[in-house]
Amino acid sequence: MGNNNSAVKPARYIIQVKGHLDSHWEHWFDGMKITPTDDGGTILAGEMVDQSELHGILETIHSLNLILLSVQRISPDEEC
Repeated sequence: MGNNNSAVKPARYIIQVKGHLDSHWEHWFDGMKITPTDDGGTILAGEMVDQSELHGILETIHSLNLILLSVQRISPDEEC
């Protein structure tokens, strides 16, 4: 099987949804940074320790009936 390294670094993600969310929504998204965009959307950015945490965020987006526009994993060097 794969490398079983116990010191796994969190992955960084940028998730874009349709509609503006303000900072009071952060508790719904495990503290991810929320940034409204000029085109009427919102960017959620932050680190996730594993795929199950990403799945949880995507499930929250679904449960809140938000429209998911994109999910992008970024390198550790890029800014969220």
